[in-house]
Amino acid sequence: MDGGVTPDEEVLRFAMRCAIFGASVLGVMKIVIQIPCFNEETTLAETLRDLPREIPGAEEVEWLVIDDGSTDSTAEVARRNGVRHVLRLPRNQGLARAFMAGLEESIGLGADIIVNTDADNQYDARDIPRLVEPILRGEADIVVGARAIARTEHFSPTKKLLQRLGTWVVGKISHTPIQDATSGFRALSRKAALRLNVFSEYTYTLETIIQAGHSNLVLTSVPVRTNRPTRESRLVRSIPDYLRRSLGTMFRIFVLYQPFRFFVMAGGIVFLAGFLLGLRFVYYYLTEEGAGHVQSLILSAVLLITGFQLWILGIVADLIATNRRVLEELRFRLRSRDLSRDERK
Repeated sequence: MDGGVTPDEEVLRFAMRCAIFGASVLGVMKIVIQIPCFNEETTLAETLRDLPREIPGAEEVEWLVIDDGSTDSTAEVARRNGVRHVLRLPRNQGLARAFMAGLEESIGLGADIIVNTDADNQYDARDIPRLVEPILRGEADIVVGARAIARTEHFSPTKKLLQRLGTWVVGKISHTPIQDATSGFRALSRKAALRLNVFSEYTYTLETIIQAGHSNLVLTSVPVRTNRPTRESRLVRSIPDYLRRSLGTMFRIFVLYQPFRFFVMAGGIVFLAGFLLGLRFVYYYLTEEGAGHVQSLILSAVLLITGFQLWILGIVADLIATNRRVLEELRFRLRSRDLSRDERK
């Protein structure tokens, strides 16, 4: 911890005083800091040591550790270091499932704001007040901590390039001003937590941003600091593996949330290829008195039919997506109503 007070910290303190006033207006009472863990007995204590017990604008701050089927003493380390709430999953289900289980548990604990951080102490816990400030002021539903990727020494040039490229692609798909799409250091309002529903088993970072953008949730980013790495990343086993998984996740989410656009584009490409082959056949038919090139005619017909079928699939998929959005809205309203009823008891 730094001993002196920098100008930036003075500004942050002033902002926090404003946040306290905003919190009183919004009625924010509890913040839950959740940490998904899998075999983190060697790093968890260091991570917990720096977490705040008090945050300006919150009456209560609770810690929640999600033990994702660890085979070591992660849960015991959490309890020894003052964690009252430990959610133990019966088996390892992956980071995305652990993240969602944490949101469910945090909502059950009465959280108004949920802060998610990593168990490897990658993120500087001193930035948590800065992370929740836009939500306290009612300016955002989700706040993502943006790392200084360009100045992160332990990131290779290839990884930095992929991070910037991936963030740009996710921003375009989600229509959000995201600055660090893969950052797991983020804060969510209760409304955002109730709306999110992650389908991926690999990671939640990309899908929640895209889902937020298509759910009309307000997302913003704030700069955050990072600590030196305490271990190798378990998500990025190798650059090719990470690239394959991330591209697969983005492609699947794009098809899920924009099916009509995807199928119309795919159908248009196939239909255009068939149309050009058809023109080729007509050209040779007229200039060579109908001799040969029957294969072009057959392939043209197949491509034209396939393109038309893709357009039909786009319409059907769009209807299914519309129905899914209606069901998600009903799910959100039912969960909100049930929680309100439980809190009144």
